Amino acid sequence: MKRTVAMLVFLAAAACGVRADSHLVDFSLPDAAGKEHRLSDYRGKWVVINFWATWCGPCMIEIPELVRFHERHKDDDAVVIGVNFEEIETPDLVKFIDEMGINYLVVRAGDAPILPFEPLKGLPSTFFVDPHGEYVASHVGPVDAAAIEDFLAREAVATQ
Repeated sequence: MKRTVAMLVFLAAAACGVRADSHLVDFSLPDAAGKEHRLSDYRGKWVVINFWATWCGPCMIEIPELVRFHERHKDDDAVVIGVNFEEIETPDLVKFIDEMGINYLVVRAGDAPILPFEPLKGLPSTFFVDPHGEYVASHVGPVDAAAIEDFLAREAVATQ
């Protein structure tokens, strides 16, 4: 019930035009293989940035939802980037990604804060960056594919 109420408040705020401190954001973080990825490489699409950890129970609940959302949208209008927010050995992270069937990019948080997303208020934390590269909204706690799709649909209407 609390999760549903939190998502409704989040979606209502987005529908009313309440946006995070809108400004262009970018970062570069390595994946498990050490290859650097830039947020700006995804301009032209919505980017759902999800901070998570393998020990986080609510994160495990939302991963299949993020997988479904990413699969439906990756070739069109949106992608998911998972930011692993813990100290974990690379082989353990790769094994976890494989076991969970994560089909979206997973990068590792570094030592420096990723501004303006940090400091985090909790895990999981999800941030939305619009196709222009502006950080526009956030949510603390699990999200589901339907709520993300509703948010993006409302944002599309609001910007028309």
